[in-house]
This record gives sequence, C-alpha cells and structure tokens, in this order.
Amino acid sequence: MDCIEVALGERSYLIRIGQGTLEALPEVLAGIGATGHAAIVTDSNVGPLYADRTAELVRRAGMASVVCTLPAGEEHKRLARIEDLCGEFLEAGLDRGSLVIALGGGVVGDVAGFAAASFMRGIRYVQIPTTIVAQVDSSVGGKTAVNHPLGKNIIGAFHQPSAVLIDMKLLETLPDRELRAGLAEAIKHGVIADAELFRYMEESAAAILAKDLTALEYPVRRSCEIKAAIVAEDERERGLRANLNYGHTFGHAIEAVTHYEKFLHGEAVALGMCAAASLGEALGLVGADFAARQNACLTAYGLPVSWPELPVGEALEAARRDKKVRSGAMKFIVPVDMGRVVQRTDVTETQARKAFEALRRA
Repeated sequence: MDCIEVALGERSYLIRIGQGTLEALPEVLAGIGATGHAAIVTDSNVGPLYADRTAELVRRAGMASVVCTLPAGEEHKRLARIEDLCGEFLEAGLDRGSLVIALGGGVVGDVAGFAAASFMRGIRYVQIPTTIVAQVDSSVGGKTAVNHPLGKNIIGAFHQPSAVLIDMKLLETLPDRELRAGLAEAIKHGVIADAELFRYMEESAAAILAKDLTALEYPVRRSCEIKAAIVAEDERERGLRANLNYGHTFGHAIEAVTHYEKFLHGEAVALGMCAAASLGEALGLVGADFAARQNACLTAYGLPVSWPELPVGEALEAARRDKKVRSGAMKFIVPVDMGRVVQRTDVTETQARKAFEALRRA
C-alpha cells in the first residue's frame, strides 16, 4: 500500500492507495480516533456492491453505522440532498463526534463532504472513492459542493477529509464509460504538471482501458501526488491550485448548458481541454501540434473532442458565471508546453467565443 500525505498542518491526512485496501478501513478509522456513529453515504449504483462490506468493516472498528443512499447521477447533486442527508444523520443519532464515510464517485464525495461540512457546523469524513474521477481528483483536496441550475459547484465549502482510502479493486465493477471519463482527469494532470505522465497515458491506453489494475495504479498515484503537492501549497485556490481547473471553465459551462445530462464530468472536461488548447494556440502560447497531440490522446481513450451542436452563446454565458470570475474577468487555464500551463484573465469575450466555436468544427 502506498501512502501520500496531504500536508496541511494539523489538518494533514494520508491518501492510501493499493489493491484490496478497503479491508484496511478498521485500522484507518482507529488511526484517526473515530468512535461512535458513522454514516456511510453512497448511491444507488455503488451501494448494492459495497455498502454492506463497508458497514461490516465499520462495525469491526467498534462503530455503529447507518447507510444513506443517494440516487445516482450528477442531476441529483443539489442542495435538497444536503437537507435530506442531515435529517438522516439526526435520525441515526449522529453528533459532533460522529463521522461521514463517502463511498462512491465524485458526486457522492462532493455531496457527502458538503453534508459533513454543514452538519452541526462540521464533522469529520473519510473518502472511499470508487471511480477513477474520484480517485485521481475529487476525493483529494477538500472541495465539497452541490450544483445550482445556473452553475456547477456553486454552493459548497472547503472541508478536508480525515483520510482517503483508494482501493483499485473497486474499479473492477466500474462501467467502461465511467472509466474513460475519469481518465480525462489523469490526462489533465499530465498536461498541467507532468509531461512523463502524459506520455505514459499515451503509451498505456490499451492496458489501462483493459482495466489492468497495475497499469491503472501509476496514473492514480501520480495524480494524487500532483494534487497533494498543489493543495498543500494553495489549499483555498488563491493561486497555483487554479491550474487544476485546466479544461474546467469550458467544461463546467458545457455541463451547465446540458443540465448535467448529456456528458459525464470527465467527458465535459475533455471537451474543455480541447477548447483550452485552441485558446492557447490563438494566444500564441502553443502550436497546432500541441492540440493535435492532446486530442489524439483523448481520442485514444474514447473521449469526445468535438460537439457540433454546442450552443456557443449559452455556453459563454454559463462561463461568465463560473466561480473563478473576478470583477467580470473570466479566468482560463491555458497550456504553454506539455506539463506546463498558465492562468490568464486577459482573454476577451471574442477569444473565449472562438474557443467554444472550435469545438463545433473539430
């Protein structure tokens, strides 16, 4: 089992990565001093697979547990679910010393984390991510949120987990489309911070898509290392951490205009990365070869690189409501080389529109 520390002083925690690591849950709970009640928050897809085993492991740690099951899907990532969960927590007897366990993908992690941040003004939680997108991205860093019809992750809080437990074997039941979508975030980490990781993703597509857990473990671990280092330096996204949003300003806008129903998050991020590469080329920061190489890698993983029906005007309006907008200026993360990006707030509306339009022509 590999351990990666997210170094945040008294709020530091470990990410544990390996095959079969779910079985270490009792030791993890003992290590963070968890006692009393635990709420296992999962969804209607993951719960039938892993909730009973997780509850048994919680009992082995000497804790009582309740399973709270959310409907699966990004469209259910709404504020009403937080109220529902807090009601279930109260009915189960949770108090300020209790614990939430997020067992699922990115939606479950975000909703459970925000419920933990809100319940009695904040209780601890543990992340057990069951999808690639959650393992390489959303389970690490303490961003918790729900969506609003006008924007993604608009309502939320920073609330760091007490531990992250990544079991590669949980990916064996992951649908192929979810696997491919999550890999967009691993490719993104290569683009923003590690050219060798990007090269690995190019060269290992066949093994990764075949769910070779050994092949998958490297990009998961390297992505966690990259994110842990960035979060340790800039927890609240006042500077460097914004680089992790490469492809997301465009991608979140695409999700919003489709009401979170057409694309999975990683698919929208893949489209956003294509738009960001087009923007980088328009700004003179990269050549056409960069976009071609990036898009070829995304295509190898079955990810979308164009959307001919994209409603450009609506998407641009959604981008204006992005959380990163400051004083009316949109912030875009654009590439300057493989493994390196920069933040730009001087992008004109015309340039942003053309980047969206490029997705219709790609």
